[in-house]
Amino acid sequence: MDDGVSPPLALLWVVMESAALRRLLEDVQAKRRTVEQAVEDLSHLPFEDMGFAKVDHHRSIRCGFPEVVYCQGKQTDQVVAIIDRRLADGGNLLATRAAPEVARAVRARFRKARYNKIARTLTIRQQPAQPRAGFVAIVCAGTSDMPVAEEARETCEIMDQPTRHYYDVGVAGIHRLLAHCEELRQAVAVITCAGMEGALPSVVGGLVACPVIAVPTSVGYGAHLGGIAPLLTMLNSCAAGVSVVNIDNGFGAGYIAALIGQAVARAAGDQQAGAQQVERSQPSKPKRAIRKVARKKTAKKRTKISSPKKRTQ
Repeated sequence: MDDGVSPPLALLWVVMESAALRRLLEDVQAKRRTVEQAVEDLSHLPFEDMGFAKVDHHRSIRCGFPEVVYCQGKQTDQVVAIIDRRLADGGNLLATRAAPEVARAVRARFRKARYNKIARTLTIRQQPAQPRAGFVAIVCAGTSDMPVAEEARETCEIMDQPTRHYYDVGVAGIHRLLAHCEELRQAVAVITCAGMEGALPSVVGGLVACPVIAVPTSVGYGAHLGGIAPLLTMLNSCAAGVSVVNIDNGFGAGYIAALIGQAVARAAGDQQAGAQQVERSQPSKPKRAIRKVARKKTAKKRTKISSPKKRTQ
């Protein structure tokens, strides 16, 4: 076994020719374009045409996270080949809906690959984790909803978003949910997965002040209609702050929650930087007081020196 990551120089630059890249670098060197403008130019390029797939190597520049591999419907050798090329850009990897046989082939090829058999996700971390402050709460109504909740959790965590999970806390035993109210209110966002009638997100939405991302699951009996019933319930929620993703789409919910966490962390960082700048621009009160006292002492000394001495009789 080996890590199987080919060097970035092996990428097939099918969109940007070397001459165009050279011109762009020369423009930056000559200050005809700024670094920021060059990054914007590069953000549209490039992709690698593999025949059966076009791997987007610059997804992370545009969207903040590399392209995610959806394994379902692809042949095993296709998944392995796509992952090999995706890893060449050096970013972390998330693959969803990976069947056990696909996971075995990927893990045989890439030693760092980690498989969550409940979520059916594969993750490979090439960049050190940089967890941010705050957490996303992941809530699911029943144990049967765990595959969707775990997909959301794996998505958040490979995107460096810390999580806390609260499983099997559905409305049939609502006291189980209420026992975690104080913790849920501290979250930057709450992902709520539920099947059957799908009432849980509305309940959570009435308890917290942060965004609630509702995920209907395909868990339920006949009139449940494979997730349509909870989907309609969630879309008709009377609780403000509840948004809804597609049936069983734990990945989509996790991705949105991680972006919310990034935005919160960025805003907190900007606020802290602004406060520090204001603090630096204004001397602290103790320093001003010390300077005032020093000025008074200096003035007194000058007065003594300049005043004539009295003649003694």
